[in-house]
Amino acid sequence: MAATYSFDVTSNIEMPEVDNAVNQARKEIGQRFDFKGSIAAIELDQKAGTLTLTAEDDFKLESVWDVLQTRLIKRSVPVKNMKRGDRIPSAGSSVKQVITLQQGIPIEAAKEIVKHLKDLKLKKVQASIQGDQVRITSPSKDDLQGAMQALRAHDFGIALQFGNYR
Repeated sequence: MAATYSFDVTSNIEMPEVDNAVNQARKEIGQRFDFKGSIAAIELDQKAGTLTLTAEDDFKLESVWDVLQTRLIKRSVPVKNMKRGDRIPSAGSSVKQVITLQQGIPIEAAKEIVKHLKDLKLKKVQASIQGDQVRITSPSKDDLQGAMQALRAHDFGIALQFGNYR
Protein backbone atom coordinates (compact mmCIF):
# COMPACT_ATOMS: atom_id res chain seq x y z
CA MET A 1 0.00 0.00 0.00
CA ALA A 2 1.39 3.39 -0.99
CA ALA A 3 1.87 5.99 1.71
CA THR A 4 -0.07 9.20 1.42
CA TYR A 5 1.39 12.53 2.45
CA SER A 6 -0.55 15.58 3.51
CA PHE A 7 -0.39 19.14 4.80
CA ASP A 8 -2.91 21.53 6.29
CA VAL A 9 -3.68 25.02 5.02
CA THR A 10 -4.75 27.36 7.82
CA SER A 11 -5.13 31.09 8.38
CA ASN A 12 -4.62 32.20 11.95
CA ILE A 13 -3.68 35.37 13.79
CA GLU A 14 -1.55 35.11 16.92
CA MET A 15 -3.45 37.16 19.51
CA PRO A 16 -0.43 37.86 21.78
CA GLU A 17 1.31 39.48 18.81
CA VAL A 18 -1.80 41.56 18.07
CA ASP A 19 -1.90 42.64 21.73
CA ASN A 20 1.77 43.66 21.61
CA ALA A 21 1.25 45.58 18.35
CA VAL A 22 -1.79 47.39 19.81
CA ASN A 23 0.20 48.38 22.92
CA GLN A 24 3.07 49.68 20.77
CA ALA A 25 0.66 51.64 18.56
CA ARG A 26 -1.04 53.18 21.62
CA LYS A 27 2.34 54.26 22.94
CA GLU A 28 3.32 55.82 19.60
CA ILE A 29 -0.03 57.63 19.29
CA GLY A 30 0.44 59.02 22.81
CA GLN A 31 3.86 60.41 21.89
CA ARG A 32 3.12 61.81 18.44
CA PHE A 33 2.69 65.56 18.07
CA ASP A 34 -0.21 65.36 15.61
CA PHE A 35 -2.27 63.42 18.18
CA LYS A 36 -1.67 65.81 21.14
CA GLY A 37 -4.97 66.66 22.81
CA SER A 38 -7.04 64.55 20.42
CA ILE A 39 -9.30 61.58 21.04
CA ALA A 40 -7.39 58.73 19.42
CA ALA A 41 -7.72 55.24 20.84
CA ILE A 42 -7.33 51.59 19.92
CA GLU A 43 -9.29 48.96 21.83
CA LEU A 44 -8.75 45.21 21.48
CA ASP A 45 -11.47 42.71 22.39
CA GLN A 46 -9.74 39.33 22.25
CA LYS A 47 -12.86 37.28 23.01
CA ALA A 48 -14.86 38.87 20.19
CA GLY A 49 -11.80 39.11 17.91
CA THR A 50 -12.26 42.80 17.13
CA LEU A 51 -10.28 46.01 17.19
CA THR A 52 -12.06 49.34 17.65
CA LEU A 53 -10.38 52.49 16.40
CA THR A 54 -11.61 55.87 17.63
CA ALA A 55 -10.52 59.32 16.42
CA GLU A 56 -11.79 62.89 15.99
CA ASP A 57 -12.22 62.73 12.22
CA ASP A 58 -11.66 60.48 9.21
CA PHE A 59 -8.14 61.78 8.60
CA LYS A 60 -6.99 60.97 12.14
CA LEU A 61 -8.77 57.62 11.99
CA GLU A 62 -6.72 56.75 8.89
CA SER A 63 -3.57 57.88 10.73
CA VAL A 64 -4.41 55.61 13.66
CA TRP A 65 -4.96 52.73 11.23
CA ASP A 66 -1.61 53.44 9.53
CA VAL A 67 0.23 53.41 12.87
CA LEU A 68 -1.49 50.17 13.92
CA GLN A 69 -0.93 48.54 10.53
CA THR A 70 2.79 49.39 10.67
CA ARG A 71 3.10 47.81 14.11
CA LEU A 72 1.16 44.71 13.03
CA ILE A 73 3.38 44.21 9.98
CA LYS A 74 6.54 44.57 12.07
CA ARG A 75 5.26 41.83 14.38
CA SER A 76 4.44 39.53 11.41
CA VAL A 77 0.68 39.66 11.91
CA PRO A 78 -1.15 39.16 8.57
CA VAL A 79 -3.08 42.36 7.83
CA LYS A 80 -4.98 40.53 5.07
CA ASN A 81 -6.97 38.75 7.78
CA MET A 82 -8.42 42.00 9.10
CA LYS A 83 -11.72 43.16 7.69
CA ARG A 84 -12.37 46.87 8.20
CA GLY A 85 -15.95 47.79 8.92
CA ASP A 86 -17.79 50.99 8.09
CA ARG A 87 -16.95 54.25 9.80
CA ILE A 88 -19.51 55.03 12.46
CA PRO A 89 -20.05 58.58 13.74
CA SER A 90 -20.06 58.47 17.52
CA ALA A 91 -20.57 60.85 20.46
CA GLY A 92 -18.62 64.08 20.70
CA SER A 93 -18.12 64.42 16.93
CA SER A 94 -15.71 61.49 16.87
CA VAL A 95 -15.54 58.56 14.46
CA LYS A 96 -15.26 54.83 15.20
CA GLN A 97 -14.34 51.87 13.06
CA VAL A 98 -14.54 48.21 14.02
CA ILE A 99 -11.98 45.83 12.51
CA THR A 100 -12.78 42.11 12.62
CA LEU A 101 -9.91 39.66 13.01
CA GLN A 102 -10.41 36.61 10.75
CA GLN A 103 -9.40 33.41 12.54
CA GLY A 104 -9.41 30.32 10.33
CA ILE A 105 -10.32 30.00 6.68
CA PRO A 106 -13.88 31.14 5.84
CA ILE A 107 -15.94 28.53 4.00
CA GLU A 108 -16.05 30.62 0.79
CA ALA A 109 -12.23 30.86 0.69
CA ALA A 110 -11.90 27.14 1.50
CA LYS A 111 -14.18 26.28 -1.44
CA GLU A 112 -12.13 28.60 -3.65
CA ILE A 113 -8.89 26.84 -2.56
CA VAL A 114 -10.36 23.41 -3.37
CA LYS A 115 -11.67 24.65 -6.73
CA HIS A 116 -8.31 26.24 -7.57
CA LEU A 117 -6.48 22.97 -6.90
CA LYS A 118 -8.97 21.01 -9.03
CA ASP A 119 -8.59 23.52 -11.88
CA LEU A 120 -4.81 22.99 -11.82
CA LYS A 121 -5.42 19.28 -12.53
CA LEU A 122 -2.52 18.12 -10.37
CA LYS A 123 -2.32 14.33 -10.46
CA LYS A 124 -3.73 12.57 -7.41
CA VAL A 125 -3.92 15.72 -5.28
CA GLN A 126 -7.03 15.71 -3.09
CA ALA A 127 -8.27 18.66 -1.03
CA SER A 128 -10.86 18.41 1.73
CA ILE A 129 -12.38 21.09 3.92
CA GLN A 130 -12.11 20.27 7.63
CA GLY A 131 -13.76 22.99 9.66
CA ASP A 132 -11.70 26.16 9.35
CA GLN A 133 -8.77 24.52 7.55
CA VAL A 134 -8.13 22.61 4.33
CA ARG A 135 -6.22 19.31 4.25
CA ILE A 136 -4.41 18.45 1.04
CA THR A 137 -3.27 14.87 0.44
CA SER A 138 -1.32 13.08 -2.27
CA PRO A 139 0.83 9.95 -2.63
CA SER A 140 3.62 12.14 -4.06
CA LYS A 141 5.55 14.73 -2.04
CA ASP A 142 6.47 16.52 -5.27
CA ASP A 143 2.80 17.02 -6.15
CA LEU A 144 2.20 18.46 -2.68
CA GLN A 145 5.09 20.89 -3.18
CA GLY A 146 3.56 21.94 -6.50
CA ALA A 147 0.18 22.47 -4.84
CA MET A 148 1.82 24.55 -2.10
CA GLN A 149 3.55 26.76 -4.69
CA ALA A 150 0.30 27.20 -6.61
CA LEU A 151 -1.53 28.26 -3.44
CA ARG A 152 1.21 30.76 -2.54
CA ALA A 153 1.04 32.28 -6.02
CA HIS A 154 -2.76 32.80 -5.95
CA ASP A 155 -4.43 35.52 -3.84
CA PHE A 156 -7.42 34.22 -1.86
CA GLY A 157 -7.92 37.42 0.16
CA ILE A 158 -6.48 35.90 3.34
CA ALA A 159 -2.98 34.99 4.51
CA LEU A 160 -2.36 31.26 4.24
CA GLN A 161 -0.12 29.21 6.51
CA PHE A 162 1.02 25.70 5.74
CA GLY A 163 1.64 23.21 8.49
CA ASN A 164 1.30 19.66 9.73
CA TYR A 165 3.32 18.40 6.77
CA ARG A 166 3.58 14.62 6.89
